[in-house]
Amino acid sequence: MRRILCNALNAIGYSELLEAADGCEALLKLNVVPIDFVITDWIMPNMNGLTLTKTIRSHPAFRELPVLMITTRGMQEDVIAALYARVNSYIVKPFSPGTLREKIDMVLKTA
Repeated sequence: MRRILCNALNAIGYSELLEAADGCEALLKLNVVPIDFVITDWIMPNMNGLTLTKTIRSHPAFRELPVLMITTRGMQEDVIAALYARVNSYIVKPFSPGTLREKIDMVLKTA
């Protein structure tokens, strides 16, 4: 899924990407490399995207970092849980590069 997402991001003009295999690795990278925007899947090993988002929001330096969640979890209670965790937007798979661009643009305008 990461490869598909990276290809979609490249196709819509985003080429400076940094990947992480899970939420734990993402947090490590956040503390080392300047990151402007996080795209996370809900379902990941070791630390899922919901926990990653909550952890990001609890850290003063990252509290306002834009987070877009992409997932297969489209049930209303999942969307509500993600919104309570303060994701900026949410995409349910499958999605098109156009939808990805729209969501990123929307998040960037409101962030």
